[in-house]
Amino acid sequence: MIGPTIRIKGDISGEENLAIEGKVEGSVTLPGHELSVGQSGEVRADVHANVVRIDGEVTGDIAGVEKVIISKNGRVKGNIVAPRVTLEDGAKFKGSIDMDPAEGSSKQSKPAIKAAPSAVEPAGGAAKNAG
Repeated sequence: MIGPTIRIKGDISGEENLAIEGKVEGSVTLPGHELSVGQSGEVRADVHANVVRIDGEVTGDIAGVEKVIISKNGRVKGNIVAPRVTLEDGAKFKGSIDMDPAEGSSKQSKPAIKAAPSAVEPAGGAAKNAG
């Protein structure tokens, strides 16, 4: 836990859950673990964790592998990427939310696959007419 009177500038990474009640500036990376920003927590950093719960303030982009939860007291300025996002009634949020980045890229590739065979067909038809 980072207590309310602690201030950290730099990158934080680890292999365990973390609760922030103080001030953090830099980046926070906790792959496979949970990050909790308490009501007195102020984070000015890009955040990456399995589960991110925000009761305080975060300025920066948030990536949640499983989910991101912004409580009624939470304040976020930044973009969120996670498969599940919860904004409780009263939460303050400014940014964008991407809840399924993999689906968007697969939709873009499907039309390209369909376009390739149709592009080949006219060429084959032209070859038949020429011969």
